[in-house]
Order: sequence, then structure tokens, then C-alpha cells
Amino acid sequence: MNSIKKEKDEIRKDFLEKRYALGEEERKRRSMTICSLAASLVSFRHADTILIYAPVKAEIDVIPLFEEAIKRGKKVAFPRCDCENRTMTYHYVSSIDEMKPCAYGILEPDESAPIYNPENSSDVAVCYIPGLAFDIYGYRLGYGKGYYDKFMHSFRGCTIGLIYSEFIVPSLPRGKFDRHADIMLTEKGIKAIKPERK
Repeated sequence: MNSIKKEKDEIRKDFLEKRYALGEEERKRRSMTICSLAASLVSFRHADTILIYAPVKAEIDVIPLFEEAIKRGKKVAFPRCDCENRTMTYHYVSSIDEMKPCAYGILEPDESAPIYNPENSSDVAVCYIPGLAFDIYGYRLGYGKGYYDKFMHSFRGCTIGLIYSEFIVPSLPRGKFDRHADIMLTEKGIKAIKPERK
């Protein structure tokens, strides 16, 4: 096991425990605030396509944001994971009922649902990214599979990390393939990404 992976594994459990410790009602309250703030951003208003996730393990619940996007006539896509290749593709859905538990117990669209392809789509797109923690430079700590980093490598739209305010830390261990979000959004509002010194 390389040193970066080992370091991430050691702090991952701690952040997950802290997130659960917030309690269900507090997480729900903050999630609603974050969704409301997200829907008010220019990036959301101008987007044709919204790339979103199905929450698990006490993640920020973005289903209200999904419902708002559908109400405004936007296209919305959720990821499907290819466990063998550790990649994911986004598929368009118009209702949560179109999804079912698949990889890792996460709700996913059916494989027959239309695919969003970041390399040939002309849509203005925004991708909302979950995380156990983010650092001030926009790098995230996920569950260690690398799905989002691989997708972000080919995605040219705006990426927004959704995170509770106290889960933004000064720094996180990272590898050469890790990608950072463009901005972070907490229940307290937008958190700008700090530029790194060259």
C-alpha cells in the first residue's frame, strides 16, 4: 500500500464518524440550506445539464436540488459505476423512481438510460461532487476508489464540492491523479478555492 493511500485510509474513518455524529436532523437542516444556496447560484441558473449524485453514508442530501432542476426544465444525470474499470458514466433521469440500488448500494440509473458524454456535449454543465472532506485548495477525500477524479479529468464544466463547513481542512493528502473542485459550497455559502503557490 503506498503512503498516500495509507494516510487517506487512516483519516477517512475519522471524517465519516464526525459526519454521522452531526445527527440526522442537523444534516437534514444543513442539506436543505445547501440545496437552496446551490439553486441560487449563477452556475445552476445558466446550466443546461446538472450532474448530481445519490447520497449515501450521511452525505449531503441533494435530492431537493435534483427536484428543483427538474422543475426548471433542466436535464439531470446521475452516475453509474463500472466497478471493474473504476470509472463512472452519467445517465439522464427525470425521476428518482427510474433508479435502483446497484454498485456499493448506491441508487443508479438503468444502463439503458441516455448517457451524458462530457467530450462531445455542447451543454453548459455543472457537476456537484460529494466528499468526506475538502481542503482549502478544493481537493477532496472520498471513499478511495477514484471514480470522481477520473471523471473530472475529462469534464470541462464547473465542479462544485458540497461539504459541511467544518469539514474543510487546511490540507489533505493527495496523489498525482487527484483533481480539485472549482468552488466549494457549504451551509454558510460559497468557499473560494485558495490558489496554490507555484
